[in-house]
Amino acid sequence: MKFKITKQSKETLARAATLELAHAKIETPFFMPVGTNGSVKGISMEEIQALGYNLILGNTYHLYLKPGDELIDKMGKLRKYINWPGAILTDSGGYQVFSLGQNYESYGKTAESSLSQVVKRGVWFRSHIDGSKHLFTPEKVIDIQRNLGSDIMMVLDECTEFPATHERAEKSMKGTHRWAKEASDYWGKLKAESEKLKEKQALFGIVQGSTFEDLREESAKYISSLDFDGIAVGGVSVGEGKDHMYQVMRWVGPLLPKDKPHYLMGIGEPEDIIEAVKWGFDMFDCVLPTRLGRHGTVWTTADWQKFPKIDLRKSKFEFDDSIIMPNCKCPACSAGYTKAYLSHLIRSKEMLGMRLASLHNLWILAELMRKIRANELNHF
Repeated sequence: MKFKITKQSKETLARAATLELAHAKIETPFFMPVGTNGSVKGISMEEIQALGYNLILGNTYHLYLKPGDELIDKMGKLRKYINWPGAILTDSGGYQVFSLGQNYESYGKTAESSLSQVVKRGVWFRSHIDGSKHLFTPEKVIDIQRNLGSDIMMVLDECTEFPATHERAEKSMKGTHRWAKEASDYWGKLKAESEKLKEKQALFGIVQGSTFEDLREESAKYISSLDFDGIAVGGVSVGEGKDHMYQVMRWVGPLLPKDKPHYLMGIGEPEDIIEAVKWGFDMFDCVLPTRLGRHGTVWTTADWQKFPKIDLRKSKFEFDDSIIMPNCKCPACSAGYTKAYLSHLIRSKEMLGMRLASLHNLWILAELMRKIRANELNHF
């Protein structure tokens, strides 16, 4: 992996750079569509590429369970299996520590019956498919991602829930640090045994610490001290609200090593991305553009600073013969599909309407990132 800064703001931490991976050269800042099960929901790989994306995200936990990382390995790695010509980042399963545990408890179950359980060695998961138990350790997570053949691998971490006490957040952070060191040591050993590994995959560490400034600073410094190719910041966009999220950006951004890419995990609202870029973040991902699209909600904008949403399910669009947004070059707007027709499709639960809404939202984020890189929003 090669990372080279090409522009740097004199007033903020915003920067533009090139990120060279094994299967793509990417201009930063950039957004990654999420392909949880090896597919960006409802969108073909050709459509993703046509929108200008050349890096997508896959979910280690879900792909491990189904169809299985060993099957994917035998099929020629994930890129070949899903017919994707670009690069792939795979997460570690750390977010599922949060999502599976929280979701299960919210249905009235006790913490002991959660689908995930954190232990010193790693995380025990109970499959949401068949109930089978699986232990994810820092080493096993890397082995799974090696089978997947992703360009960027993420270390195992514990995504701290919100709200959390300082004591709880510190314990979670310390566990993340321990796993990060074990993952770094293991990856270093593997690379020493095979020089070719260095050319194929990169490994990123993850900063945690919830909404506590002292913990975030401690975590940023510790993770940055380890031999990672890039640094991610996790544990945001987990219900803490924008004020807390923006605080984390301000606390952590200035502490991250300037010669490595900075990845803010799980961020997809355009306004949040604009703010994060000012604090030196280069990479973003979220399921939001396609999740909103499947529910008939699309972003619009007139100034590329504010992005009001419209819900096409509303009856007020029944006779609206305008497109979603003037000057939009997404497949829906450029082809002239009206809000009235899209509203009908979505209210009728027709897949075409959900797909077109999702494509529009993905275009919005792709165009936003292009404008940021071209300095049309005056970041640099």
